[in-house]
Amino acid sequence: QVQLVESGGGSVQVGGSLRLSCTASARTFSDIAMGWFRQAPGKEREFVAVIGGSGRVINYADSVKGQFTISRDNAKKTMYLQMNSLKPEDTAVYYCAASFWGTHQFMSGEPEYWGQGTQVTVSS
Repeated sequence: QVQLVESGGGSVQVGGSLRLSCTASARTFSDIAMGWFRQAPGKEREFVAVIGGSGRVINYADSVKGQFTISRDNAKKTMYLQMNSLKPEDTAVYYCAASFWGTHQFMSGEPEYWGQGTQVTVSS
């Protein structure tokens, strides 16, 4: 069982930045692909970014490429999402997720473990 705890959400103005963190309880954190999804009000949950266990494999949704950066620190069992140049359309609840089955699980939207979510609000 893996428990995920997100932090770092909040309110920011257009053009601002936020860094989300997700800490996992997993014993072998480096074996787990980690990533982020988000769900805006009235919309379906969507994939944002994923990073493989070693950090070498990274994928982003087209909507956030060049704007968001995903990274991880395996020694701290923590994953990060640096979000820059934030726009109102980035407003959503952001969910951390994890999978022992690799990054492709995130493409199908079916990682095994999910965090509670953290709210990000971007206002103009």
